[in-house]
Amino acid sequence: MAMSGAGEEFLCARCARYMRTCCQDSEVYASPADVRRIEAHTGQTDFYEYRVPTDPIYYQQDDDPIWPTLVFQPDGTRRVLKRELDGSCTFLGERGCVLPLDIRPLICRIYPYDFNEGGIKEELCNGCPTEILRPGQTLVQALVLNREEAEAWRKQLYLDIREEVNEHPSHQPQ
Repeated sequence: MAMSGAGEEFLCARCARYMRTCCQDSEVYASPADVRRIEAHTGQTDFYEYRVPTDPIYYQQDDDPIWPTLVFQPDGTRRVLKRELDGSCTFLGERGCVLPLDIRPLICRIYPYDFNEGGIKEELCNGCPTEILRPGQTLVQALVLNREEAEAWRKQLYLDIREEVNEHPSHQPQ
């Protein structure tokens, strides 16, 4: 539910009625810059934690070897937004994310575009139920996704994750 535009709320609300959403099932990585933005906006400092992923998909980054090298700490943990007991992101409200788009983690803004260090991929991530789209409508149209904006956020994300090395000197890329 990280997308911008007028269509997001309607489609994401329909998605929430249809199934558990990305905001309820995903382990959302937060970069150092994401943390600073959210702290400045909310005044909170206890919204993230370092945790080992529960889903092995977060380790499978065959086409992007720099990602786990920079995101994961030596103990196998990574910084993620805390989740409620039901698995929902702590920032998930009744109408979607309570954080303004420009405050949300970059990962959330990019989703459902799939990406690696080289760029935004042609195929979208699996997860959004495309069967709830209107006939002839694509997910990109329904969510009012902007590929150029997603690419800019992806570039910023890779700049941000490199801060992990500066925060944890023992966490050096190969």
